[in-house]
Amino acid sequence: MGIVGTDVSKEAANLILTDDNFATIVSAVEEGRRIYDNILKAIQFLISSNIGEVITLFVAIMFTPLIARWFGLTDIAHLVPLLPIHILWINLVTDSLPALALAVEPAAKDIMNRKPIKASSGIFTKGLTFRVSYQGLWIGFATLVAFCLGLTTQNVSQEEKIQIGQTMAFLTLGLIELVHVFNAKSNKLSLFKTGILNNIWLILASLGSAVLVFITMFIPALRNVFGLTLLSGEHIIELIVLIFSPIVIVELMKLFKLNGTKDE
Repeated sequence: MGIVGTDVSKEAANLILTDDNFATIVSAVEEGRRIYDNILKAIQFLISSNIGEVITLFVAIMFTPLIARWFGLTDIAHLVPLLPIHILWINLVTDSLPALALAVEPAAKDIMNRKPIKASSGIFTKGLTFRVSYQGLWIGFATLVAFCLGLTTQNVSQEEKIQIGQTMAFLTLGLIELVHVFNAKSNKLSLFKTGILNNIWLILASLGSAVLVFITMFIPALRNVFGLTLLSGEHIIELIVLIFSPIVIVELMKLFKLNGTKDE
């Protein structure tokens, strides 16, 4: 006991209750579990997002000649879905705020009903590895689809086609991750059961990051620096479908209990 306990007992103790209340132990355990859960959520979000970026660039580079042949392009040297400045902007600016906001995610309702985690258990369980893999693959796939849809634009030059494709890939990757961060709120329960609005900091972080993405589009000077261009209404509809696709995929995985949670 921190208040009534003797100095000798405090020195010999492994645990000191500063308020002499045994209920504090329960609160401390709950807080520790919440922090651990939120660390895993941030890891899942960041790694799956980065896998998506790697998949996008790897596939595009490996199959550049094939993509050029499909869309009748000869400018292979510039046929890349993302420019270095796009990747830097997404990693350093867009992703950082939502990842930090996950740290203050409220505790799950069943957090104290779970079995204790073994001290020897690693962070990268089979479930976490599976989730970051399939979610990262989907993010990469959606970004590549956006790039290819941009290349299908008619009645424009090759240079304009590539620029439209890069714009769609950049917007898709930047915004799809801001949507995907809400999938990390729970690996078992549907997003609509956990509560979309129960973490105001996550809402603000996602909106703030989205604003930063749109700033690069709607300020002409920045648009030129990033090599972007304005899109048609048809391409905007395609973007909206791709951006919200991770919600559908992860919700289906949760519905059919395929989200890799058996080992956790």
